[in-house]
Amino acid sequence: MTTTSPRTAGRRRRPPRTVLATLLGALAPLLAAMFLTAPPASAATLTEVTGFGANPSGLRMHLYVPDTVQQRPAILVAVHYCTGSGPAFHSGTEFASLADRHGFIVIYPSATRSGQCFDVSSPQALRRDGGSDPVGIRSMVDHVQRTHGGDPERVYVTGASSGAMMTNVLLGVYPDVFKAGAAFAGVPFGCFATTDGSGWNSACAQGQISRTPQEWGDLVRAAHPGYTGPRPRMQIWHGTTDDVLRYPNFGEQIKQWTQVLGVSQTPAYSDQPQAGWNRTRYGGTGDQAPVEAISLQGTGHNVPGGGMAARVIAFFGLDQGGGDPGPGPGPDPQPGACRVGIATNAWNTGLTAELTVTNTGTTTVSGWSLAFSLPPGQAITAGWNATYTTSGGTVTATPVAHNTSIAPGASVSFGYQATHTGNAAGPAAFALNGAGCTMS
Repeated sequence: MTTTSPRTAGRRRRPPRTVLATLLGALAPLLAAMFLTAPPASAATLTEVTGFGANPSGLRMHLYVPDTVQQRPAILVAVHYCTGSGPAFHSGTEFASLADRHGFIVIYPSATRSGQCFDVSSPQALRRDGGSDPVGIRSMVDHVQRTHGGDPERVYVTGASSGAMMTNVLLGVYPDVFKAGAAFAGVPFGCFATTDGSGWNSACAQGQISRTPQEWGDLVRAAHPGYTGPRPRMQIWHGTTDDVLRYPNFGEQIKQWTQVLGVSQTPAYSDQPQAGWNRTRYGGTGDQAPVEAISLQGTGHNVPGGGMAARVIAFFGLDQGGGDPGPGPGPDPQPGACRVGIATNAWNTGLTAELTVTNTGTTTVSGWSLAFSLPPGQAITAGWNATYTTSGGTVTATPVAHNTSIAPGASVSFGYQATHTGNAAGPAAFALNGAGCTMS
């Protein structure tokens, strides 16, 4: 749906209310809020790849290869949430623009079963080469290594919700393929396991499954019996008020991966790199510690943006060619040179929102694009002084003729009208031309 100035109306379609879609019918906003960005300014495009190898569960593969890549490029697998798709994850996250900047290749798998959730629960998914989704994803990696000269020593995976659970699974079944992972709002490897054919494990989702570190570690090791090589590093993100995959799963993942990697459960380093972020590092104090965990205070399943995708890339080392920055705490990606203020006025089932974007940098911003996620239950029906395009839960506002640039210290104002179903709050995070903005 595209809404243009002054009054072009449109509505978002709601996801089907099945058990799994309800699971994760709030997941499209999750993603947009986590890694919010505009599409990368590049001639490179997302391309579907077929016939990439063994694919027992019929996954689809989309591939993003930047215009300029490293000689032996690193490979990032970016795994979507339930009800999502690879193309949606591509358009709603910052990974493609980060690939443009740093020269790595991004694989976007798409689940094709009902609800578009990945298999993270069946016995087949939880053992090496077991015949489910992980096999197809490994085939995608192999394809990129064959056809694009991808570096087998620099293969990484990240994902949100269902994709976060798959991140845990892939690190368990293919520790010799993946060097590190980053999971947003996920659960430990094996937590979602079922034997009745169901893809949903309520006890795990509700945070009711607690095991000892040894028990969690044994589940991981059982996925690839006899493997004695190095294990991938892990970065874990979770909101304290997540009501879909509840917060106790954060601590259980820490127990699991510290045990698997043989490091202490006592943090070697802790800090608050941004307001509401409580970060702990285990087994090291540097930017690429064996385990890094970020607890997001007061955040639900809709994790806010602001430097998270860049933080993932720094943890993987993809922002510096894979080198380790050393023993000290690594630098944190900083927000972009922008500030966004928002004023809302709500009534019954409607609202208006006035946005003011200020350029806090020293150079003019031209051809700007502001991306944000609407709270669940909201849909834009009209707008002014900007053109609004929605895709899932992601909204992108672009200028009209009279406000195409923002000089240093200057601001532009624009707004929209929307319907709501009870939540009349404004968006929680914004990104201007791919960089997170501060809020005023």
